[in-house]
Amino acid sequence: MFLENKANKTHHRGWIEVVCGSMFSGKTEELIRRLNRARIARQKVEIFKPAIDVRYDEVNVVSHDAKAITSTPIQNASQILLYANDADVIGIDEAQFFDDQLPDVCNQLANKGIRVIVAGLDTDFMGRPFGPMPALMAIAEYVTKVHAICMNCGELAQYTHRLVKSSELVLLGETDNYEPLCRTCYLEKMSGR
Repeated sequence: MFLENKANKTHHRGWIEVVCGSMFSGKTEELIRRLNRARIARQKVEIFKPAIDVRYDEVNVVSHDAKAITSTPIQNASQILLYANDADVIGIDEAQFFDDQLPDVCNQLANKGIRVIVAGLDTDFMGRPFGPMPALMAIAEYVTKVHAICMNCGELAQYTHRLVKSSELVLLGETDNYEPLCRTCYLEKMSGR
């Protein structure tokens, strides 16, 4: 989006978009869709993901339905500022795995006129707010919550239920380790019924 300022110069207005939800809800698919549309509009796009996420690919961001887009794996949020270059749009996948500096980094980018699109789990397997996601949702201009389908009853699912016994907060996995559940089914399974 371009605006005309008083000096008759144009400048790009930045903002933050967050796409959140449970596992298997289409967060990464939506991120890729938005980034591809930006590329069609001839905007310079840079994509980042946490280096820890090597489930489908060490470099590419890949959705569960095998859509992929080239990214730069990084160790911490502040590295994004080093690689942002002259991007018009920055995409960040699996934001819940980043450190607490991510909201500040996203603010800095948006304040420079960059559109920042962030995708991540809003809650962990215990149903608690996950990593920097709550802070990102609080500062974002746009928040889109996407839903999966409950694997138990077929209703809309907003919870990520862990199928394996582990108390580790970060346990990378797919359908072998996790399933999306609605509130009722999640509460039933968490209570051991």
